[in-house]
Amino acid sequence: MPRKIFTVLVLTFGFNAAMAGTDHPHISESADPAHWNPTAPWKLPEGYSQTRVSSESDLNIYDRSRNDMTDMMTVNETGPNAGRFLYRTHEAENEPEGGAVSVVDLKNRTTRLLAQNPSWKMVDGIRWTPWGSFLFAEERTGGRIFEFVLNPDRISGTVLQRDAVGRMSHEGIAVDAEGNIYVVDEWKSLTIGCGFVPCGGGIYKFIPDRYGDLSSGKLFVLKIIKGDTREGLGQAAWEGPIDSLDARKDGSLKGGQSYQRPEDLEIIGNTLYASVTEGTVDAAGNENYRGRVIAINLATLRVSNYVKPGVNVPAERGRPGHAGYVTGLKRPDNLAKTPDGKLMIMEDNVPSDIWVAVGTGPVASQVYLFASLSDPKAEGSGIYYDPIDKKTIYVNVQHSAAPDGDGTWAIRKQSK
Repeated sequence: MPRKIFTVLVLTFGFNAAMAGTDHPHISESADPAHWNPTAPWKLPEGYSQTRVSSESDLNIYDRSRNDMTDMMTVNETGPNAGRFLYRTHEAENEPEGGAVSVVDLKNRTTRLLAQNPSWKMVDGIRWTPWGSFLFAEERTGGRIFEFVLNPDRISGTVLQRDAVGRMSHEGIAVDAEGNIYVVDEWKSLTIGCGFVPCGGGIYKFIPDRYGDLSSGKLFVLKIIKGDTREGLGQAAWEGPIDSLDARKDGSLKGGQSYQRPEDLEIIGNTLYASVTEGTVDAAGNENYRGRVIAINLATLRVSNYVKPGVNVPAERGRPGHAGYVTGLKRPDNLAKTPDGKLMIMEDNVPSDIWVAVGTGPVASQVYLFASLSDPKAEGSGIYYDPIDKKTIYVNVQHSAAPDGDGTWAIRKQSK
């Protein structure tokens, strides 16, 4: 035991020294909630500013002090007025009004409700498609994925249910250049399962019969065929097709890899990144580590740990402001692509940190702390790097400690 503690201390010192010496914009440690400023809740590197794009009072979808639960985002990345409209999901679970999608007109600074349905629960992931619509989905067992086909005004349209893409607890959505859709089953596969353990927590690929038409196609699940099936690493293959209406169970029965709560997806180059918010568990059910980001090479289907606490980033210990606190990665959740091809990682944690991982190989060559949320009760969600103006990062604040404090913030690199 003394030897194990000594090793961790040495590794942590090395990581902190590496972060301090990086040439990239960074901060040295997480935000202390004791220094929370509701008007500027993000601790940022020098040269960056923050402004509130849309506050909860702009809509207040769920009144009487219920949080709007602003979650994930995309702008209209292509087509007329590209980059003008910011679409957001609202992750309400048991509100009678149901889940919702809203839109912020970034030019006129107005916010409006775009769509809502009492049957929608925990509306979460969202992704722009190359054919000019956007996808959004529910994070619950048997959750649905929808396609919003926009009218020319970009603030109205038609919602289509796309069951062929898969019914599961959706969060992350990614679309490749060929029009294939990648989704995850956000499920604690190693501790809950679906009548048997492990079950669920898979990563899926949907291949449509026709490009841009999600009404029909085939769904496949990622399967480790050679390597470490406990950790979900090594050589993989797409197994299937599987039953899209019971994707969790059928994917598991066909040998799909079960990860412990995969959440978001991002494609950079030829790599699909997936955040896995919890670690594998030991015989007693205790976590071996507090989450990681895996990399799936889409050409070779080799799966590796791209970022893992205690390997190429420190593991968080303690709480900010307390003796012995160590800034580190814990509970990686949402992912975003920077304009120069780096991977941004936002935590499902308090404090909610934003990390940046560098490197195109199977393992990140450097991981540094970019920003941190000081709100003592909130988590950041839906991090999204605007691909149009390339200087703005949008982040949501969810279940803030401030009354009606949920909303969307823009972190901008200041011009020199």
